[in-house]
Amino acid sequence: MERIREAVRPFPKAAMFALADEGYRSPFEQLVSCVISIRTYDEVSLPVSRRLFDRARTPAKMSSLSPAEIDRLIQDCTFHEPKSQQIHAIAQRIMADYNGELPCDAKVLLSFDGVGPKCANLTLGIACGQACISVDVHVHRVTNRWGYVQTRTPEKTLAALEAKLPTAHWVEINQLLVPFGKHICTGNLPRCSTCPVTEMCQRVGVEKHR
Repeated sequence: MERIREAVRPFPKAAMFALADEGYRSPFEQLVSCVISIRTYDEVSLPVSRRLFDRARTPAKMSSLSPAEIDRLIQDCTFHEPKSQQIHAIAQRIMADYNGELPCDAKVLLSFDGVGPKCANLTLGIACGQACISVDVHVHRVTNRWGYVQTRTPEKTLAALEAKLPTAHWVEINQLLVPFGKHICTGNLPRCSTCPVTEMCQRVGVEKHR
């Protein structure tokens, strides 16, 4: 893990962690920014999240916007129209059911339309300080390529990592493997010749590399 920390230091942080560093650390902000980030590159989702939060950073302010207003603010992200409806509905439910404060509760987060385990666990890990593993395409690909787990879906990777990975690394695994997977252990032609953990990697499924 220390080698990977050092290897990813020059690269931009994963979007949710970058936003947290900028002060967007509340459970609501983290959840909304994760919804925005789904199927959207960080280079797009980061400025979109900042633009939305310039207008509304709390459930009260977000629920006062119309879905159409939210849609105009997030229109650069993928699937912006359904996401605007989801974000508005999340804010309204928080106001109606939780006195305007999103609780750090996995069941509550997963009950919102458009929120799956990845976003719920990122929110709980970053905003709430809970030990949770968030598995995206990079975490799934890299840990299977290493041979650390042997699974076919992100959901099964999550269960396998929860059973094997020391709890101290549960939040950090996403923080590290997103930039690691983007810039070093890439989907096509991974940079095995300069990888800091190459001698520990089984290179499962790797046919060609750089």
